[in-house]
Amino acid sequence: MLRFVTTADTEILATAAAVRRLPEGFPEVRCANPQGTRDLDPFLDHVLDGARVVVTRVLGGRRGWQGGVDRLAERCRVAGIALIALGGESRPDAEMTALSTVPSGAVAQVGEYLQSGDVDNVEQMLRFLADTFLLEGFGFEAPKSVEQLGIYVPGRGDVTLEEALAGRDPAAPVVGIAFYRSHRLTGNTDFVDGLCAAIRRAGGHPLAVWSYTLRRAHDDGRVAALELLAGHVDALVTTMLATGGANRGDAAGDVAVDDGGAEEQMAWDAGALEALGVPVIQALCVTMSRERWDEGGEGLLPVDAATQVAIPEFDGRIIGGPISFKERELEDSPVGVAVPRYVADDERCDRLAGLVLRHARLRDPEARRKIAIVLTAFPTKHARIGMAVGLDTPASAIGLLHRLKADGIDVRDIPADGDALMHALIAAGGHDPEFLTDEILGAAPLRIPVADYLDWYATLEPELTDAIVKRWGPAPGDRYLDRSESASPEGDLVVAGLELGDVVVLIQPPRGYGDDQVGIYHDPELAPAHHYMAAYRWLDQHWGADAIVHLGKHGTLEWLPGKMVALSASCAPDAALGSMPLVYPFVVNDPGEGAQAKRRAHAVVVDHLVPPMMRAESYDELADLEALMDEYARLEVL
Repeated sequence: MLRFVTTADTEILATAAAVRRLPEGFPEVRCANPQGTRDLDPFLDHVLDGARVVVTRVLGGRRGWQGGVDRLAERCRVAGIALIALGGESRPDAEMTALSTVPSGAVAQVGEYLQSGDVDNVEQMLRFLADTFLLEGFGFEAPKSVEQLGIYVPGRGDVTLEEALAGRDPAAPVVGIAFYRSHRLTGNTDFVDGLCAAIRRAGGHPLAVWSYTLRRAHDDGRVAALELLAGHVDALVTTMLATGGANRGDAAGDVAVDDGGAEEQMAWDAGALEALGVPVIQALCVTMSRERWDEGGEGLLPVDAATQVAIPEFDGRIIGGPISFKERELEDSPVGVAVPRYVADDERCDRLAGLVLRHARLRDPEARRKIAIVLTAFPTKHARIGMAVGLDTPASAIGLLHRLKADGIDVRDIPADGDALMHALIAAGGHDPEFLTDEILGAAPLRIPVADYLDWYATLEPELTDAIVKRWGPAPGDRYLDRSESASPEGDLVVAGLELGDVVVLIQPPRGYGDDQVGIYHDPELAPAHHYMAAYRWLDQHWGADAIVHLGKHGTLEWLPGKMVALSASCAPDAALGSMPLVYPFVVNDPGEGAQAKRRAHAVVVDHLVPPMMRAESYDELADLEALMDEYARLEVL
């Protein structure tokens, strides 16, 4: 006869665990989550059937379940059902309290139980409700406070910082993991356990911290959970919401009204996260089943895309891939509804762990780092090598090579200028079919043995290889293939590029072939060709790139077929890029297309300004010619 309507699945999980502890003869307890409800009255009919006490807790308060809270309150008043209405935040919600049909003191006490959120407090809440409103005599205890944050080690539970770091290999990067306190208190930690195990497999040392929020800062802007990690981690993975928010700041932002009615400038402030000074990767906890995710093309539900991708991007986080899926267990559920759990996916955890560890190792100034610089060519013509919107790519590439060398990267034989770089890339193959000859293929310096590609190709998901074969034939394809005597026994796939010590500069391979190069470039369904996949897998598994720089808007990797976000191993961008970090200089006035790279290729987008404007006049020899023609025209009149 007790009903709990909540938008937080972790509260359903905690309630299910609490009900299993209750004594025989305890009143029936049922839970429900209103999210996704289309027909309100049938839902409320089910909730209120046999109910005598209803507790509802809605993230976002009255507006979080638009119309639903009001209708629930109305029906409870008419039926004489005790209603305790609560908001989902830590602060009391006056609107929700006003909708309740019981004394405000009882509302506050139930709020305290749920604010703590662990199974013990939920059990005592149920006992309190039964004794107070149903006049039972089971007995209950007052709400007990629970720590706001802690450090968790799988198999050991909560430990101190010293215990969590004990026995660490000094060479292993430490990876912080931030997850919500509610998951720890309800035992919903399989996704954390899976990620910790993957980080260890990748050669790192996990340091998992649970916390109520990443937003609750001290007066000086510090955040307790981040303060605990500061100085100890080389990278941070978080499954929590954005750190920034409605904070007073100096930057331009929203205008808020203070208690006195005066306007005050507000700003998005993620300074506490930035102060860590480490890469921050957002891991995605998909709130649908793995089966549904696997079958769909969207990758995330709209609410997840907003809370786990779009909003965290304001913090400057790198958008990683999925690590878990929400599975529901209805069998033997003690609360009349399927009990949700986050179930880790080992393969996706390994992919994310690889990305995180490679970002962490890039921070080591003593380590050898190998960098690949990839230039676009749209369409596949020599005249279009390095095409990028608003960027002098050849000159930028030369500047980047010199900067990498100054920063300690082993860079050799840097071309004299951008023109020299372009001519060298053309001489190294160029990919332009109009000029490509057997002699050029045979002399190209960057070569991928077909045998190596076939080994890599065999590791790809059948869904992807079937699409590649359907469009481009069996591996290794028939383009950019050198079978001359100088090639390896089964032939070589040739990539146009230059190896300059620990930096390689190459032209992004064409994603396909045909007369309509513009259509091929943007086709969302066209699988990449064998040569394309071979180039990226060669960079990763043979040449050993520690990071890739896609120089300028925009290449084709982020537009390959697959899910919109939260990619699988069958998605072409994920299969091509693997766990290689991607840095992407991108023109600042096109955030929409830049978001594709961030969300589908875990890119770190580095904005550059649009070029300065000037009059579109003639220049150099053309200006001289134009002056002579004007002079001739004047003389002709005479």
